[in-house]
Amino acid sequence: MPLSKRIIPCLDVDNGRVVKGINFLGVKDAGDPIELAKKYSDQGADELVFLDITASKQDREIMKNIVRKVASVIDIPFTVGGGIKTLSHAREILLNGADKVSINTASVENPKLVTDLMKIFGRQCVVVAIDVKRNFRVGDQHGVKSDVDNNFYFEVMIYGGSKGTGIDAIQWAKKVEELGAGEILLTSIDADGTKNGYDIELTNTICNSVRIPVIASGGCGSSEHMFEVFDKTDVDAVLAASIFHYDKLTLGKVKTYLADKGIKTRL
Repeated sequence: MPLSKRIIPCLDVDNGRVVKGINFLGVKDAGDPIELAKKYSDQGADELVFLDITASKQDREIMKNIVRKVASVIDIPFTVGGGIKTLSHAREILLNGADKVSINTASVENPKLVTDLMKIFGRQCVVVAIDVKRNFRVGDQHGVKSDVDNNFYFEVMIYGGSKGTGIDAIQWAKKVEELGAGEILLTSIDADGTKNGYDIELTNTICNSVRIPVIASGGCGSSEHMFEVFDKTDVDAVLAASIFHYDKLTLGKVKTYLADKGIKTRL
């Protein structure tokens, strides 16, 4: 029997408020994280992701008091990311109610952290977030080879999508799996907030490159977009924000739609 696909609302938090932008820019307020978290848990979300989106850029730790309050009102698996750089950061987040920690910038700058987290907390606790932007090649300036034979490659971006790394996302996904990641949270910056659908090519390519679960993120504007990415890729879960924050859709409606289309979810 195939495993159930997961539907995961995401709270992008900036200065204690949930926000949403387009292509990681132009963010606007979307509500209170504690209220939204409780709403999604009550509606039947499979998991919840909380990302402190400016922690790395502002070189600060996650607001642990908000993490603790969110954890207190939900009864579903809870992943927290943003600004986690050390084992002690991760331990504090887990002690404040998170079930998993998500690292992005720190995993690029200190890959050993992925392995250290896995050894201490277990692979199931370690999510590596990979923010990806299509970037056109200029000669071979980055010294990277892509598995996609094209004039662009999928570049890993860090610091909330503001800094390029020159790292090919396909190779990086394989690497973090080797290092000990239990899951990949894959976000297309190009699709983020556009509500035009997930990046099928990117998602499919990464899913075919690794054996660990992949969560697709960026671009969801409808239940149809979720069906499309489940139908056309081997992704294990989808992340969505805008469509839930602004009450365009409820978790129940999404799951009913997917069930009618033959996609098994946890009802």
